[in-house]
Amino acid sequence: METLRHIVLFVHLIGFAVLFGAWAVQAFGGKREFTRLMSIGMSIAAVAGLVLAAPWGLPDGAEMNYAKIGTKLVILLVIGALLGIGTARQKRGEKIAPAVFWLVGILTATNAGIAAIW
Repeated sequence: METLRHIVLFVHLIGFAVLFGAWAVQAFGGKREFTRLMSIGMSIAAVAGLVLAAPWGLPDGAEMNYAKIGTKLVILLVIGALLGIGTARQKRGEKIAPAVFWLVGILTATNAGIAAIW
């Protein structure tokens, strides 16, 4: 069971890497727009994160940190909302506000930092 939990954690990290990597490509070399790959990465990270939040496969005596899980979930919902708003604006031919674009990257990095440090 612990092996399965590690596999899900790996998939979660891949989702984060896809989201942040696609954002970084656009931020530092692209047109600063949201791509489908960002939404896919966020979806992978979200589903795997929710599976990890379930209390299964934990070593004996380990407890879930629900404050951390809740904080990461709220940040994920904000990232999803920003991606959705930005993507809708792009489809209408409008530009994404720079603050929205940069906030997605900052929140994604913050979410990873919370996972690693907290």
